[in-house]
Amino acid sequence: MSVLVTKETKTIKEYFFSNLKYLNEHLEKPFLCFGLLLIISLITFQSIYRYILSYLAGGSEAPIWTGELSRFVFVWISYLAISVAIKNHSNIRVDIFFDLLPKKSQKVLWPITQLCFLVFTSFMCYAGFKHISIQQKFPQITPVLQIPYYIPYLAIPVSFGLMSIRLIQELYNSLKEHGLENMIYSCFITYVLMLTFTYPFEVSTSVLLFLYFGIFLSLAVPVSISLGLSALFVSLNSINLSTFYLAPIAFTAVDSFPIMAIPFFIAAGTFMGEGGLSRRLLKLGDTLLGSCYGGLALATIASCMFFSSISGSGPATVAAIGTLAIPAMVQRGYNPYFSATIVAAAGAIGVMIPPSNPFIIYGIVSEESIGNLFISGLFPGLLMGFSLMIIAYIYSRKNGWKGQERSGKLKDILEAIWYAKGALLVPIIVLGGIYGGFITPTEAGAIASSYGLFLGVFVYKEINKKNIIPCLMKACSTSAVVVMLIAMARIFGNIMTISHIPEKIVEFMLSLTSNKLMILLAINVVLLIVGTFMETLAAILILTPIFLPIVVKVGINPIHFGVIMVVNLAIGFVTPPVGINLFVASDIAKVKIHDLLKTIKPFLITMIVVLLLVTYIPFLSLFVLQLKN
Repeated sequence: MSVLVTKETKTIKEYFFSNLKYLNEHLEKPFLCFGLLLIISLITFQSIYRYILSYLAGGSEAPIWTGELSRFVFVWISYLAISVAIKNHSNIRVDIFFDLLPKKSQKVLWPITQLCFLVFTSFMCYAGFKHISIQQKFPQITPVLQIPYYIPYLAIPVSFGLMSIRLIQELYNSLKEHGLENMIYSCFITYVLMLTFTYPFEVSTSVLLFLYFGIFLSLAVPVSISLGLSALFVSLNSINLSTFYLAPIAFTAVDSFPIMAIPFFIAAGTFMGEGGLSRRLLKLGDTLLGSCYGGLALATIASCMFFSSISGSGPATVAAIGTLAIPAMVQRGYNPYFSATIVAAAGAIGVMIPPSNPFIIYGIVSEESIGNLFISGLFPGLLMGFSLMIIAYIYSRKNGWKGQERSGKLKDILEAIWYAKGALLVPIIVLGGIYGGFITPTEAGAIASSYGLFLGVFVYKEINKKNIIPCLMKACSTSAVVVMLIAMARIFGNIMTISHIPEKIVEFMLSLTSNKLMILLAINVVLLIVGTFMETLAAILILTPIFLPIVVKVGINPIHFGVIMVVNLAIGFVTPPVGINLFVASDIAKVKIHDLLKTIKPFLITMIVVLLLVTYIPFLSLFVLQLKN
């Protein structure tokens, strides 16, 4: 009898722990997948209703509850997805100093990074619950759904609480991997660091803010958390700033209809890449250009340019096109380093040709029209693409890399166009809808996502039950990292504004020179340097509030400056040590990244030349906008 009880007990234990493990692995998945599909469906329905269903219903207006519900769901899934990013180690961070350290020091530093992260998430969880208690004491009702405001606001304490749990799990894994001794060192150093930062230094707020930010960045703390922690400790050191305002700002910064365009375009790029559209684009490019010297290289650049009008992301473009193009180029006799370089450089166009996530971020920060930024980035993106094509052609001709002969028959070209028809319609739907004034960029992103998912599931049938969940999770976690960055940059920016930091920088810069050309040159140099070690979106969020008042003061159009900024930082995609496009391309090509630095030089020089043309000839950016007006 006792043996049976033991066996039964063991079985129950195994069942319990196996279910607990499953829950731990998949806790966020159903909420994130359902939430993303819900907001895509709601905004797509809202857009369609306005122009089709409202006509059938006798001209009735679209229901306004869809926008408010979508925003609240978006806030929830954005913060919940950060816990997935923690598990996958996919937060944006500056690793340049971390990578220089010996392995033994890295074992101590990595838990310090996690502990700093944990300090911030724990505080935000506490501050979030404190804000909820205030809302329950003084209740407010949402304007449309008529629900208590604390329900959507619960996203902050619940999500940051879950992040804290995930970070504790990561610390436990670090303990097992690096040993107790290293963990004790890490805890002690973190304790001293936190104690030091809470000491009331008699230093100006601006100095402390950037000093703390620099320290956290050098510790490889994610950029978003570095921003938040810097703001937290500066607030602790100031009698004029409250630390508890961080929780409501974290909510209101994300509760924004324009920001929702980011996950929509990321999802659209993910669905279309997984759904086979990138392969169809590459085949069309090869049919049109394949017979030239460097034909497949030219087709690859053209495909990257076109895919840019779908994804809005540089790394996403490299991954979608490079996975197909690099092996094909190597198979046709191209140098593998050249093949990887072509995709990495052309992938940078992904943030120039609309829709572009960096343009969306810049538009939100600068309060400029995202549609106008899209229009202004179109020609510089095309100019960059055609310039890279010229270099690729010269390089291929020099090395004798002649493309495969093509018949050039109209029938073959029409067949290739028909094969890629699904992908070719995307820019017409997205850009035509935005520029025609029919839909907003956010609605365009939702429609593009719905369209991409429909094509992948029902037309091309390459998205199925095996890969649809990974597609949705990838879109959620990628966009959540960006959204977290926006929220923390808003907190950081609030302290900068309160402390009049941008005004002080403007006065300092203008005291050195008021010459427009010199100021643009100085800003370009700074941006090029920053782009080598900081991710593009993070740089835009941090530097736009600093540089924009300066350029406006000397008479530079804010839209033109947005294009300069995005083109400049796009070059950072192919410059080490960050150079994320280089990392993605080298991984696909299975070559060492330092070997790509030799072949990237002519392309890098070309990109800088295009940057200078865009900087000093505003007409290149603004002429389409002027024609529109």
